[in-house]
Amino acid sequence: MTLDSLKTGNLFFLIAGPCVIENELMAMNIAEKTVEITKKLNIPYVFKGSYKKANRSRVDSFTGIGDAKALHILKKVRDTFQVPVLTDIHETSDAAVAAEFTDILQIPAFLCRQTDLLVAAAKTGLAVNVKKGQFLSPAAMQFAAQKIIDSGNDQVILTERGTTFGYADLVVDFRGIPEMQRLGYPVVMDVTHSLQQPNQASGVSGGLPGLIETIAKAAVAVGTDGLFIETHPEPAKALSDGANMLRLDLLQPLLEKLIRIREAIV
Repeated sequence: MTLDSLKTGNLFFLIAGPCVIENELMAMNIAEKTVEITKKLNIPYVFKGSYKKANRSRVDSFTGIGDAKALHILKKVRDTFQVPVLTDIHETSDAAVAAEFTDILQIPAFLCRQTDLLVAAAKTGLAVNVKKGQFLSPAAMQFAAQKIIDSGNDQVILTERGTTFGYADLVVDFRGIPEMQRLGYPVVMDVTHSLQQPNQASGVSGGLPGLIETIAKAAVAVGTDGLFIETHPEPAKALSDGANMLRLDLLQPLLEKLIRIREAIV
């Protein structure tokens, strides 16, 4: 898969799926529904699902159903629906393993400065999506991207996901989208993670899902190349990040509104 395949006219592409692979039935149902929607709307689609979660607040937080099992589910999604698949990695040893089952490797925001991890992802030859650290300026992402380029891989995506504001909140500076685009890479707005409220006293991140539409509309109006939206049939029952996920049945009406905004500005 090349990044050119995600470009369809003036529309944005969509990266969407559950925060983490919880079971095969859930993953396949979300993929089937989202594929149906994006085909109808002619939106290029990438299925997203973490095969494991390493950046948890508490040691008893859900981290996954087992690496091999989750990776095979991702491959089944790809093979069944013929869509590219994205998953995140946390250690250098993850890169080659995950690359056998996926099309895009994602570097979590907290790890975007980890040189060895970026190089390992780059050397798989897959596209690499690097999330901007909550602690970095958009301009600083040029250095993360350059590490991938210098490792012989020009398939780079940069993702905005909000900036730390105080101890338990994030804000989105929409200037960052065009600023990172000027670096020469496609830029994605991570709508749902930018609405997290991390570091809650309970040890479980909160969120502001009521603002998903607001953030998505603004990003499309600014000209984002892609949108990242975590979605689940029942976010309240999701095993990870349910507090800021979009309910699956709300995805199509949201995308229809966003298409109208994009059409109005191009």
